[in-house]
This record gives sequence, C-alpha cells and structure tokens, in this order.
Amino acid sequence: MNIPFIKYRNIYFIFSGILLTASIIALLVFGLRLGIDFTGGSILEIEYQEEIPSNEEIREKLIDFDLGVFYIQPSGERGVILKMKEINEERHRELLEKLQEDGLKVEEKRFELTGPAIGRELKSKTKIVIILALLAMIIYIALAFRRIQKPLRSWQYGITSVLALSHDVLIPLGVFAVLGKFYGVEISIPIITALLAVLGYSINNTVVVFDRIRENLLKRGGSFEEAVDESLNQTLVRQINTSLTTLFVSAAIFFFGGATLKYFSLALILGILAGTYSSIFLAAPILVTWFLWRRQD
Repeated sequence: MNIPFIKYRNIYFIFSGILLTASIIALLVFGLRLGIDFTGGSILEIEYQEEIPSNEEIREKLIDFDLGVFYIQPSGERGVILKMKEINEERHRELLEKLQEDGLKVEEKRFELTGPAIGRELKSKTKIVIILALLAMIIYIALAFRRIQKPLRSWQYGITSVLALSHDVLIPLGVFAVLGKFYGVEISIPIITALLAVLGYSINNTVVVFDRIRENLLKRGGSFEEAVDESLNQTLVRQINTSLTTLFVSAAIFFFGGATLKYFSLALILGILAGTYSSIFLAAPILVTWFLWRRQD
C-alpha cells in the first residue's frame, strides 16, 4: 500500500515552517556562542613523561580555573593539547603547576595565543566553503538531471535541493543558539565540520529520491504527483535504514565518546534527523508545489 505523501504536503510545510521560524528567532535573539577557534584564545601543548591521565582527570584538575568551555585533544603517544579562553602568564604558570600535582611529570611543548584576527579569517573561510559547496551541489544536480526537461527543468531540482539543505542546517544552528544561551555551548570547528558532513549526507538522500523520480518519469506515464508519490514510497525503507544506522553510531559517540566529541556528534544527530525528514517530506513536495504553480500560470 502506497502512502499518499504529496496529499499531506501542506502539513509538512507548516511543521517545517514552525521549526525554521523558531530556529531563525533563536539565532536572531540569542546568536551563536563562538568558541576560541573563532574568537581567539590560548593553546597549551604538554607532554607527560610517564602514563598520561584521562581527559576526565585533566578536566577535574582544571575545574577551578574558570576556563569556560575548553577542549582537550590528544597529541602523539603522551601529548595533550589544551584549547581554552585567553589566559595571562600568571594563570599559565598556575595551570602548569596544577597539572604536575600528584607527582606527574609534565613537559611544556608550546604556549601561544590565537588572536581574534585568525578567528575572523576562519569565519570568512567557513562562509566561503559553505557557499561554494551549495553552488557545486546546484551545478551537479542540474547536470545529473539534464535529461529531465518536463514538467520541471533540471536546475529547479538543484534549487529545491538547496532549499532543503538550508532547512537541514538552520534547525541544528537554532538548537545550538539555544544551547549556547542557556548552557554555554560554543560553536567550534568540529561542529562546523559536522554540519558540512550533514550537507553531504542530506544531499545524498535527496538525490536518491530525485533519481527515482527521474526513472519513473522516463519509464512510466501518469501525473507528476503520482510519479513523486511512487518514488517516495520506493525509497522510504532505504532512507530510514540508512539514517538509523548512521544515528546509532552518532548516538554512541554522543554518549560514550567523551566531552570533546559530544557536540560534534549532537550536530550530526540533529542534521541527520533534519536531513532525513527534508528528503522525504520537504524536497519532493516542494517540487510538486512548484510544478502546480507553473501549471496554474
């Protein structure tokens, strides 16, 4: 039995509209809390001479230093890189002394400041990367679907895909705006990386649906709405299975991967959920709505 997806497209649009409106309001009101990758801060690299303590043990040692959100990154066999808000030399010395408590032997490899100028450059490059990625996707889909000229042209599939991608990125960003306001969660390079991965994941799901629409349009007759409905039903199980397997891994990272990967995996989880929803309930219904508007003209 086929599910009449297109019949209820207005419900999907209303639901997505509510989520997008809430996300945009959160971004406008709260903004994003940028991490030291974008605002600047201090980087301390150390190497333990003997056994290296766990990340949790290092965090417990530094909990009284009021470092805000800071990151612990392994380096080599016994090395650790600490990224934190900017600290002065006195605080730097106190932090080193604290790390050497309990008889631990620590050698400092480097201590440097990351200025806000580097943060501005990162923000600028991040925007450029996202814009180039979106343009590349539009061009790719337009070329891949160039054999389809009726009832919609290939470039319209590309524009529709980008609209769905905007939905998939704005919703996680809205959630992180709320988390930043009330829980101090900062946007870091790993979170941006996760969102870029979501773009690729989401466009793949959307292309699968569009490719099946192309096949059904070329092989069978019937209305455009029927072809889209049939394509969504044919790809539904594949979409759900792919999303679930990815979500299981992301959830495992979120719960067991430690503090460093927690919000990276959360960005993936939010993006995958939004991307799965948009590829089924948003992208194809937008195509049908566009087609109906053109037919009325």
